[in-house]
Amino acid sequence: MSVTDEKTMLNSFDDNQSRRVLELARETLTIEADAILALHARLDADDSVARAVSLMYACTGRVVVSGMGKSGHIARKIAATLASTGTPAMFVHPGEAAHGDLGMVTGKDVFIAISYSGESSELMDILPVVKRMGTPLIAMTGKPKSRLALLADVHLDVGVSKEACPMNLAPTASTTVTLALGDALAVALLDARGFREEDFARSHPGGALGRRLLTHVRDVMRSGEAIPAVTPDVPLTRALLEVSQKGMGMTAVVDAAFKPLGVFTDGDLRRLIERVQDFSNLTIRDVMHVGARTVQPEQLAVDAVAIMEEFRINQMLVVDEAGVLVGALHIHDLTRAKVI
Repeated sequence: MSVTDEKTMLNSFDDNQSRRVLELARETLTIEADAILALHARLDADDSVARAVSLMYACTGRVVVSGMGKSGHIARKIAATLASTGTPAMFVHPGEAAHGDLGMVTGKDVFIAISYSGESSELMDILPVVKRMGTPLIAMTGKPKSRLALLADVHLDVGVSKEACPMNLAPTASTTVTLALGDALAVALLDARGFREEDFARSHPGGALGRRLLTHVRDVMRSGEAIPAVTPDVPLTRALLEVSQKGMGMTAVVDAAFKPLGVFTDGDLRRLIERVQDFSNLTIRDVMHVGARTVQPEQLAVDAVAIMEEFRINQMLVVDEAGVLVGALHIHDLTRAKVI
């Protein structure tokens, strides 16, 4: 269908049809919200959620999540959420499990089976084997008296009074409730494990949070010959050449032990030009400023960003624990590393 055809179809909706769309959208959201609130109220009825979290917390293997059809899609998402929040987890397709993939499951794992009816034949074919391995079984169904619910060590009731589907057929409210309960389990587990931002970053190294929390100054600083540095007795003109050649808009001034004594930046040069005409007799010692801001290589790069922002500077020196200059950092280095 072309873009023009799509626009024509959309424009063909009269006011009554548009109102009907909005009415159904609101009704769907209301039904699904009510279903989650009903689940919220049921949590006080027993300790099934606490027992399920306890089983997963004590698990020395992985949490294996499985389901067919729409339940399978929800199972994949729950497994992914658990894995990204500190609980080793994976999805296993029940159909594939019956043809070899069940070998991925061990007695050290915890198995979560999701089926609203609690009668999924694909799941029921493999669960006796899972039970024989001694793998704890958590069932998420909408039917507490179903075979799956009765087979489970812990049953989590995800029943809903009705689906959002007008025919009460398509899984809608029930899948929303199941997904929400899966999130609740994951959140409870991450809290029990003391899961922190740093832990989250380790499982998301490609994201913005991962870059912020895993990138250290040593990862982005310039080192070796790339560090602009001169001794205090060199002429200012020679120091300016160092500033130009190293491309950092500054140079460090160091003693014989390569410890910083001061720094001279292109900003210092602009201010110097306003009051001095003849540079020929000046050494860098005469014009440098002491007290340069420094950071250590083991610090997080975001710490360097915070210092730069606080003092409105674009460059920093990197020193080791003994105060020896080991690197230099420019705001552009942090930008390229996507720390900022």
